[in-house]
Amino acid sequence: MIWAKEETMSRSEIEELQLARLKAVVARVYGKVPAYRAKMDAAGVRPEHIRTLKDLKLLPFTVKKDLRDHYPFGMFAVPKSELVRIHASSGTTGKPTVVGYTRNDLKVWTEVVTRIAAMGGASANDVAQICFGYGMFTGALGLHFGLENLGAAVCPTSSGNTQKQIMYMKDFETTLLVATPSYALHIAEVALGMGIDPKKDLKVKVGLFGGEGMTEPMRQEMYRLWGEDMAVTQNYGMSELIGPGVSGECLELCGMHVNEDHFIPEIIDPVTEEVLPPGEKGELVITCLTKEALPMIRYRTRDISRLMYEPCKCGRTTVRMENLSGRSDDMLIIRGVNVFPTQIEEVLLSIPEIGPHYEIIVDRKNHLDTMEIKVELTDDTLLDSYAQLGALEKNIRSRLKVVLGLDAAIKLVAPRSLKRFEGKAKRVTDLRQM
Repeated sequence: MIWAKEETMSRSEIEELQLARLKAVVARVYGKVPAYRAKMDAAGVRPEHIRTLKDLKLLPFTVKKDLRDHYPFGMFAVPKSELVRIHASSGTTGKPTVVGYTRNDLKVWTEVVTRIAAMGGASANDVAQICFGYGMFTGALGLHFGLENLGAAVCPTSSGNTQKQIMYMKDFETTLLVATPSYALHIAEVALGMGIDPKKDLKVKVGLFGGEGMTEPMRQEMYRLWGEDMAVTQNYGMSELIGPGVSGECLELCGMHVNEDHFIPEIIDPVTEEVLPPGEKGELVITCLTKEALPMIRYRTRDISRLMYEPCKCGRTTVRMENLSGRSDDMLIIRGVNVFPTQIEEVLLSIPEIGPHYEIIVDRKNHLDTMEIKVELTDDTLLDSYAQLGALEKNIRSRLKVVLGLDAAIKLVAPRSLKRFEGKAKRVTDLRQM
């Protein structure tokens, strides 16, 4: 289902609307946000210099540090009296990033989330169970209001207490699940341990997943556990931009449609910061066109993707961003080799004897980087056969070496022995930084 006419505008109509909104938001932040005005003055650019969409590249980037340096409200374009909602990140690596919403911002947020829910297969007939943690993070409430706007019945179960989540799923006949991909897999795992087959005993047929990237092998694992007929899509957003609702997959599964009337995406080389042409992979940069409280101009997401402008079979004309292949700032450099955790995940999920849960431990010994990967077995009877374990370890190690170009130690562990995460999974432990 296509929710809004803006999803099917012609390219010229989209760009005409984007330019008008870009000029307006640049003028507004220059006049109302001293931090933006200082950045633009330093770059020698003023609002009147923005005459075409190509002039977007004249504007300076915004980064997470800007929000922390001006904590809590220094990047806001409205006074506190106009705010109706405030969210914030955890701030585990410094000051939290604080984001705010006017009443109109909440309307926009609800609208863009409704669109990505509809494109992912949600409908007014769904019973939607939201297993994101409610609180200062934006994920749960974003999906909550978008799904309610669509007409679905929303169950705000939050995260944790997985057995009770499964009880609700069964008793309420939940048809739609909102969660991180890793937690959705964990729910299925726990259900099987309770003697409940998600494919047969539960009625979940739509999964709207976010909060972390989902690789294609992980999607296949989702089908295996929840059923081949489940609509498994992912959506994208971050608190600084609005929360969830920037983009989402349609049922064609050929990239995430960007809500272009509200966001302009660019792809840049993360090193040179030059804008790359359509189709090339690099760091995603987003400009928010309609946010009142906290406009973001050329925000560097650090996520790696590419943009695809070819028409989609679903009928939407909006640009699609390729599913994320990593981040420009969480890339591991091990003995001079660039490694993304998603590369490792794809290899691991292609091997049937091991499960979807793993941990990457990077360390430094005798001045050399080392990498150990802990992987769960799917069948604990394998632990009784040294020969089988040795052969499996050798197979995993060999496949990873082909993909990564370096060797890694493999540690096979018992089923369900690795830590589970109700929110975003923490896959990497880098002891070199400790």
